[in-house]
Amino acid sequence: MTPVIPQDPDALKQFLTREVTALRTAARRDAGVRLDHGPAAGAEQDGEPAPACPCGTGEGPGHACGDAPEGHDPWACVCATLPAIPVSAALLVPVRDEDGHTVDFTVRAGNHVRSAQWLDAPDRQIGRRLLEVQPGAAASGLIGALVGVLSGGRALQAYAVDYTEQRGDGLHRARLLYDAASCGDQVLATWRPARNRTEMLSLDAQYIASMGWGTWDLLSGDTHWSEGLHAIFRTEERRPLSLVELCDAVLLDDVPRFSRMLVALLDGEEPAGSEIRFSVLGEIRTLHLVGHPVIARDGVPWAVHLIARDLTAQVRSRQRLAATRRQTERLREEAAVERRVAAALREALLPSHSVELAQAGLSVAAAYLPAETDAAVGGDWYKCRLLPDGRILLAIGDACGHGLSAVARMAQQRHALAGLAHAPGTHAGQLTTWLNELLCGDPTAETATGIIGHIDKERNLRWACAGHPAPLLLRDGQASELATDHRGPLFGMLPGHEYATATVPLRPGDLVLLYTDGMVERRGEDINQGIDALRRVLVSCAGLSAQDTMDRIMSAFTPEDNEDDTCLVAVRLD
Repeated sequence: MTPVIPQDPDALKQFLTREVTALRTAARRDAGVRLDHGPAAGAEQDGEPAPACPCGTGEGPGHACGDAPEGHDPWACVCATLPAIPVSAALLVPVRDEDGHTVDFTVRAGNHVRSAQWLDAPDRQIGRRLLEVQPGAAASGLIGALVGVLSGGRALQAYAVDYTEQRGDGLHRARLLYDAASCGDQVLATWRPARNRTEMLSLDAQYIASMGWGTWDLLSGDTHWSEGLHAIFRTEERRPLSLVELCDAVLLDDVPRFSRMLVALLDGEEPAGSEIRFSVLGEIRTLHLVGHPVIARDGVPWAVHLIARDLTAQVRSRQRLAATRRQTERLREEAAVERRVAAALREALLPSHSVELAQAGLSVAAAYLPAETDAAVGGDWYKCRLLPDGRILLAIGDACGHGLSAVARMAQQRHALAGLAHAPGTHAGQLTTWLNELLCGDPTAETATGIIGHIDKERNLRWACAGHPAPLLLRDGQASELATDHRGPLFGMLPGHEYATATVPLRPGDLVLLYTDGMVERRGEDINQGIDALRRVLVSCAGLSAQDTMDRIMSAFTPEDNEDDTCLVAVRLD
């Protein structure tokens, strides 16, 4: 029959209690243990408590030889027992000063067990003072602790001493744990390393791998945890959690998964590892648990092993990565929307060239390269159209900023020029002056550069400049910059400024190239170098149409070269 899996902590704890109780009952029955076996050791008999051992280490009337016949020395046999002790052991005799105070101990007897490879065995220290053979005993307070054992009769347990010694091969240190008990007027002491090499490697491995393990004895109820598991659950070393207490720490959503693992373990199975979340001092920690049942010959498990690896850091990294991916996807979607909007704006604000220009004897080509690859338009703009009076308006501008934030300023300047250009009898200098006044009068406006010009019916280019790079003229295989003696300040900087114009007569076959500074500006490079590079490319375009000229220029300058928005307009007189 398929077992019912508990779905909440209380049901799981009740299940564990029933299973463990049944297991213990079966174990007692199978082992022939009588439930009524009389009072436990140390329990009261006839109303009188059993006297405790004077040494303080256990219960009962005293040491085994304490009731020997008169005249027998109960401690005469102690030295003979030292070889049976598996750790370093010595019998110490107190050394007293003139006032009768114990100031040191002499090693009377010792076994041959070394507590460290570089330390002498106690049997090599017989007859010598403790402070001589173990200088660290003074600074650590060990002598005082042993004196307390001698005077008070209470045993010393796991007294830690950091022992350092200079040997022939260098300086050595070890932490030793001392246990001691009084033997009449002497002290029997043992010492051992706080951790052996295997334990140290195991502890390091647990911390490096963020793991730990525990054993739950289902019969006795004893629980043993490794230090790594204590570190994961942040519990005291001598206070491991029982299986029932562990149930209370599992997150409610993960109780069924933890239940399935425990049910399988108590059935003697080895379940697959599982990720289970626990609440540890208010923090959610994710552990990968692997379980193993300890099964007796009768097939019944009597203990449970659990190995836990803390995956909290990895889980949080995955969560941060997932959040980053979601944010990236959202930004990608927003960028796609922005590109679609920008593309529509570009078509609306930077249209293709009308057939009217071709009928007027001009071929025009334009190109636009935004600095931000995710944006299809920025602050650069151009305008080339036939006016009602027969002149051709030719303009280019660069509004401050990139992306959609510059589109509003670009649209404002371009549409303002379109409206002003229809005023009858206006010339390029007036249009430039009026556009500057509009930007100076707007407190939210940014600065901008631009060139505004007209090509009249006599093929003269009359143009004004507001801080913009000069156009290039390709004529008879030579490319040169138009003179900029009349250049004025940037738009929006100097209200009331009157912009001057310059006139350049054009010939058939001439090509005028207007561009924004993104085409010629490079970080760490003088702008004149960029202009010279563009002029050399333009020279190679002699005899080409406007569109072929634009294609060759675009192929000569890769998009990676552009650190700013770039706009180019080529006008050729056919």
